[in-house]
Amino acid sequence: MFAHQSAHRRYAGAVRVLVTGGGGFIGSHLAERLLDDGHDVRVLDSFATGRRSNLQHLDGVELLEGDVQSYERVHNAVRGCDVVLHQAALPSVPRSIQDPLTTSAVNVTGTLNVLLAARDAGVRRLVYASSSSVYGANPALPKREDHMPQPLSPYAVSKLAAENYCRSFSGIYGMSCVCLRYFNVFGHRQDPTSQYSAVIPRFIAAVLDGRRPTVFGDGEQSRDFTHVSDVVEANVAAMHSDAGRGEAVNVACGHRITLNEVVRLLGEFEDRDVQPDYLPPRPGEVLHSQADVSRARELFGFEPRTSFADGLRMTLEHAREVAMR
Repeated sequence: MFAHQSAHRRYAGAVRVLVTGGGGFIGSHLAERLLDDGHDVRVLDSFATGRRSNLQHLDGVELLEGDVQSYERVHNAVRGCDVVLHQAALPSVPRSIQDPLTTSAVNVTGTLNVLLAARDAGVRRLVYASSSSVYGANPALPKREDHMPQPLSPYAVSKLAAENYCRSFSGIYGMSCVCLRYFNVFGHRQDPTSQYSAVIPRFIAAVLDGRRPTVFGDGEQSRDFTHVSDVVEANVAAMHSDAGRGEAVNVACGHRITLNEVVRLLGEFEDRDVQPDYLPPRPGEVLHSQADVSRARELFGFEPRTSFADGLRMTLEHAREVAMR
């Protein structure tokens, strides 16, 4: 089975938690933290985008292979669980533009299956991984949860639709669902090889390979990059709370940085001048993103702990270690 390096800390509040998409980037970090906290952890993943290698260091995870598009698979996975952390999704704006039907099938119908199974199994709390992309074309900064969503891409539409299902199930069936809107999560275990990879792993891979990072647009677009450790903290806080039923809550660092500044920082960490290649902007992507995280602070006591510079340095160092193996 999986060998986990950290000692588990059992405590009286241990529960059984299902992490859908637990073989993915964020899901595997959640599974690791939950094991460390002494919980019983079950993972459901189809491994369409997740990786078994992300779980190999974990001892005690109950692994079920299956797709959230199958109610039967989801129902079997949810059975006996107290909490569901629903991370499974088909990510990427560009992918959704190329194939909106599959994006909707996984992100919307898949979430509906998870909600139905959680309702039928009497799950105490469901935490849904949503996305800042739902704000879309709304230019207001920082983004607050009461701002009108204006999704641009099919991916953003699918995330907002799933949020609305969570609200509906909270209101109609009395379920305790909360939606966490992640802002540009980064950290180790992000796959830099896919054509749909997020910008940070792509930049790091290019820099370590001695290539020029590719920037779509002029590089002055800005993002609220959020280290994965803060996203994990938010999920843990949300699963232990009953606050925010039916709500969407921002999870982010609360600051924004341009892509040009990201490239400059990577060059500074590598002690060399790094110059990007600029290509035309891609459709469906927003220019600027920054979160107001006061609602998460109010509901869950959430405080982002990892600055962007520290998180980027840690991620770069980890990627360098992996490249040298």
